[in-house]
Amino acid sequence: MIESVNAPRIVPLEHILPDEPLLMMGAGPVPIPQKVAAANSIVINHLGETMNRVIGQVKEMGRYVFQTTSSHVIGVSGPGSAAMEMAVANLVLPGSRVLCICNGYFSRRMAELVRRVRADPVLLEVHDNRGADPEAVERMLQDGRFDAVTLVQGETSNTVCNTRLDRITRIAKRHGCLVIVDAVCTLSTMPLEMDRWDVDAVITGGQKGLSSIPGVSLLAFSETAWQQKIAHREELPFHWCLDARLADQFWNQKSYHYTAPVSGILALHEALRLVCEETLTRRFYRHRLCSEALQAGIEAMGLKLLVEKEHRLNSVVGIMVPQHVSADRVRDHMSRAHKVEISGAFGLNILRIGQMGEQSRAHNLFRTLHALGSSMRAAGEILDMPAGMAELERYLSNGI
Repeated sequence: MIESVNAPRIVPLEHILPDEPLLMMGAGPVPIPQKVAAANSIVINHLGETMNRVIGQVKEMGRYVFQTTSSHVIGVSGPGSAAMEMAVANLVLPGSRVLCICNGYFSRRMAELVRRVRADPVLLEVHDNRGADPEAVERMLQDGRFDAVTLVQGETSNTVCNTRLDRITRIAKRHGCLVIVDAVCTLSTMPLEMDRWDVDAVITGGQKGLSSIPGVSLLAFSETAWQQKIAHREELPFHWCLDARLADQFWNQKSYHYTAPVSGILALHEALRLVCEETLTRRFYRHRLCSEALQAGIEAMGLKLLVEKEHRLNSVVGIMVPQHVSADRVRDHMSRAHKVEISGAFGLNILRIGQMGEQSRAHNLFRTLHALGSSMRAAGEILDMPAGMAELERYLSNGI
């Protein structure tokens, strides 16, 4: 046989990847524990008793992390955005009117998903890097009929947190709305009580707070939402892969939907197991302590944070970049000289440092803060690095 297309000459990965792995301290993905990495290297049959046992435990642990008793915890073969699309596609019908609370890039993405399923998104824009005001939400709901409300708990694009999420969800329920919450960067890093707060769908990604791999996500539907909008739905959702009733065949009925990403599910299993082993209470405390210590060190060094404390997201910290400093140059210097990678932003002149999962460890904080200060100085900023490092150490020592 003569090949009509010649095989390409491709260099192996070791010639592409850095000589030393980067410490991933951006807005995700985050470093993963060794046990998660090991689980991700295993391939098993996607059907059969072994997989059934794994799925059963993933659902049980998922209920704990979501703080729900719902039987409808479902894994999604795709990023957090796929889980978000699954929630919208199954709960929002064409022609529905949805109030989309928008603090930034990702909350607007939810509005776009609502539009894609032929519903009518009405945007409540929240400006000035602030969380949504429950009273403003109530006024919007009083002024018109809505079927659902969408919002994010933590807006990673500008590091804003909707700190009054519990009040907003209860207001929405009083007005007869389903509530869909994006907790991609916040689940397991800060409180979110799905049942007590009366949330109908919670979405998370594997690669952030859970410290699992990218590309496998988790979604929980409330029993009420499932019965009212999914179980007896007559019109098929637009997406076959993201049809919740078909997914339920695999996740709850030990049947076939499509070939599941078994390695990713095994990794998610181990990530959830480590969360349960630590407990949410201790995990929340660790994340808050580490993030606030990092914030204190950054400010003591002489830099400013973008968001006021009342509205600030601890899972991702936004740092204002002085006008005469290039954010790209800082990030490049951190990667090359210190092997630490952080994130830029979506049109904002800020740098973002993640505090999710394995990022929230003292040794990672010291390395990252030193790399940030050193790289800022290399880019032309005058900082008090010793003061920043001392404040970080003081804060951690007092909190531990």
